[in-house]
Amino acid sequence: MTLQDIADRIQAGLSGSQFDGSLKFDCGDDGAIVLAENQASTKDQDADCTIRLSQDNLVKLLTGKLNPMTGVVMGKLKVSGDMSVAMKLGKLLG
Repeated sequence: MTLQDIADRIQAGLSGSQFDGSLKFDCGDDGAIVLAENQASTKDQDADCTIRLSQDNLVKLLTGKLNPMTGVVMGKLKVSGDMSVAMKLGKLLG
């Protein structure tokens, strides 16, 4: 699954929902996905909150196979910036 495929799935999940703020999933050399203005894009830009993780762990996070708190404790993801934006993502993902 490419980052564009993941961004497209996130975008589909955003329909009918409102996501305030901006959030970047930074997958290092694989690229980034940025949620901003209720859009998911693979265009890298600054964001209120950045989550650094591998592309594989991003898929696991978005499919519920990786608990965010467990991911942080195990070092599989690192969060920087405005934590309240990351918390909004948790509510959006359900």
